[in-house]
Amino acid sequence: MNNKKILGFILGIIFIAVLGYIIKVNIHSNTPQQSTNANNQAKSSSVVKVVAAENFYGDVVKQLGGEHVSVTSILSDPNADPHEYESSVPDAVAVSQADIVLENGLEYDTWMDKLLSASPNSSRQVLIAGQIAAHPLPDNPHIWYGIDNMASIANAITSALKKADPADLSTFNNNLQTFNNSLSPLLQKIDEIKSKYQNTPVGLTETIYLYQTQAMSLNVLTPYNFEKALAEGNDPSVADVKTTNQQVQNKQIKVLIYNNQTVTPITTNLQNMAKQLGIPVVQVSETMPQDKTYQSWMLGQLNDLEQSLQQVVK
Repeated sequence: MNNKKILGFILGIIFIAVLGYIIKVNIHSNTPQQSTNANNQAKSSSVVKVVAAENFYGDVVKQLGGEHVSVTSILSDPNADPHEYESSVPDAVAVSQADIVLENGLEYDTWMDKLLSASPNSSRQVLIAGQIAAHPLPDNPHIWYGIDNMASIANAITSALKKADPADLSTFNNNLQTFNNSLSPLLQKIDEIKSKYQNTPVGLTETIYLYQTQAMSLNVLTPYNFEKALAEGNDPSVADVKTTNQQVQNKQIKVLIYNNQTVTPITTNLQNMAKQLGIPVVQVSETMPQDKTYQSWMLGQLNDLEQSLQQVVK
């Protein structure tokens, strides 16, 4: 082999080596960028898995997250008593896979704490509405009946969604603004009822509606211990039952507000007595009906109450 061939052979080897090095460098330099792009694409198209203990919270999450969330609501049957609920295996699986879990707290849904303990996950965000609510009533876990409470809870949900999916931050911010605006008709209706019917005597079968009767300045005559006992699944005292019955029998109350998910012989008797005496009965529930949103559910009950008050207050 002459010198030219030897030189050509050496140069060829050098060229191949250099070309290989360049390709290798390009591959390594491009890989992080490609990986970053892939991650960004994944983030922009990611769906945040959320488990809500109650379906009204799940509905709010859907309004705030839109197409960027997949929501499982555990308590969703408006005909079932929430106080008697027992968790299931599918519930446990959903919680174990969730990015965000939202529970009411305040000893209302203690079964959720058991599900969370069964599947520890340091990256899972857990929101406890009872710790977020702006104005919880003392010893009253039904904070979702306070419209101002839902505004603060929605804000916390939005913060959690932005942490889980920062690529869609602007969407979550816009959805939060839309949600807050949608609460205005509820607040306006409460103000309207207050302006026309404040101090009107009413009866409650449970503490659940105190959040709104207080906001409307209605005069709740029912003994608080009667309401509280039923809310906690206990029997009220004989004296409180007698007082509550007399308030209906003597037509001291103008409207009976009745929780149709906490039904006992005592509450059924009150309802029947009120109907016989021509006292309007307004049905309220703890779980959102399946064909409603949180806003339409609350507004529907407020409209029912307003119509009942119109019948009896001249």
